[in-house]
Amino acid sequence: MTDIDFRLGVFQRASLCRNFENETFKQIQAKNIKFPTYLSAGQEYISATIAEALREKGVEPDIFIQHRGHSTYLSFGGKVNALVDELLGRPTGCANGMGGSASIQCREKKIYGHDGLMGSQVPIAVGFCYATKAPTIVYVGDSAVEEGYALSAIGWASTKNLPILFVVEDNNLSILTEKKVRRNWSIKDVAAGFKIEAHDISDDPLTIREAMTGVFQGPLLLNINTVRKYWHAGAGIDDDSVFDRYKNELESLGPPAQAIDKETKILVKEIWTKQLEKQ
Repeated sequence: MTDIDFRLGVFQRASLCRNFENETFKQIQAKNIKFPTYLSAGQEYISATIAEALREKGVEPDIFIQHRGHSTYLSFGGKVNALVDELLGRPTGCANGMGGSASIQCREKKIYGHDGLMGSQVPIAVGFCYATKAPTIVYVGDSAVEEGYALSAIGWASTKNLPILFVVEDNNLSILTEKKVRRNWSIKDVAAGFKIEAHDISDDPLTIREAMTGVFQGPLLLNINTVRKYWHAGAGIDDDSVFDRYKNELESLGPPAQAIDKETKILVKEIWTKQLEKQ
């Protein structure tokens, strides 16, 4: 696969994620969603790239998501209508209407929802991987990875040389508090101290794919620098002047990407409209 083909494959996934989140934000504003919603727009290139890279390798891992999990769910093939129904609190939702935005799941795609305790998905994923020895991915935010049980679990994964990929979606913010206020260390250095291969990289798709060369041969940690478009629960929007990987790739890839973006925007709108009409 050429680099351009790979980037277009990633864009196809990312486009579904971005347009879904943009439409979801509109539904929050219209008050069609009644509970806190955690949007992953701006971070979708992480899960989209990892999903496409693993498709190349023919690997279908077990996946433990964080609370901003919509894009992970969609990137790895979760059903859009089931996610819409979950956000509407319906029993036909992907978590039977009981998980809401923060705890979505998809058994068919081996995606396990977050339980709401900050960073708890890390020790849970490590325990699962230790028991099964199956390729496992766990997504965690830059603040949640600071939790003691998350750090100790990463150390345990190293001790047992588990086939696990830790993905830190680093948007530099815990609500509105930057990393430099919270800590004076990097998770890459901590992981290296645990004798784990670790990379501190951008969300460029080719960079992420290269860093995944030895994935599942042992523990691997990727601290991927990204941005968020929407605040927690969709309460506001971050500065539009911040670099946006999706918009950058849309422009760089030209007409093929523009066509994908247009098609997915229409698709997402149609699905939301259809599901809302069922009320």
